Amino acid sequence: MNIIIGLGGNVGDVQTAFNQAVKALGENGEITVLVRSSLYRTAAVGPEQPSFLNTAIMVTAEISARNLLSLCHQIEAAAGRDRSREKRWGPRVLDLDLLISDSVVCRGPFLELPHPRLAERAFALIPAAELAPEWTHPLKGRTLAELAKRVLAEDMGAVELLGNW
Repeated sequence: MNIIIGLGGNVGDVQTAFNQAVKALGENGEITVLVRSSLYRTAAVGPEQPSFLNTAIMVTAEISARNLLSLCHQIEAAAGRDRSREKRWGPRVLDLDLLISDSVVCRGPFLELPHPRLAERAFALIPAAELAPEWTHPLKGRTLAELAKRVLAEDMGAVELLGNW
């Protein structure tokens, strides 16, 4: 399956954390990193805190989406994220989210694919649409490009393009 993973962070050296996460995913024999989106800066959601850096990668995974999510959580922990101590929507060094797949829809207690708020969150949707504009959101019936255009029309200042990383 091909899947898009969103990366975000706003604490410490976020770009290094992104590079280490991509390297760790690529070192897994069952995952191939295909392409990266551009890097974006976005305002934080929730409490007052620094802006986030956001990006996305597309991978091919020979493991289940659930196992990929577990691996992403391990990579977050290795970067210093402690999910048990953090506040919801609080600052973090690394956040890895499975955003959407080309072949898997899942609504389980541990994993929802596509991500349940993908279509409303410019910080996740814009990088994902850059990688796979033609993918159709299976629950919205619209392409990622169409959804991204709508989100940007609602809030043009939500996402600042920084370029390649």
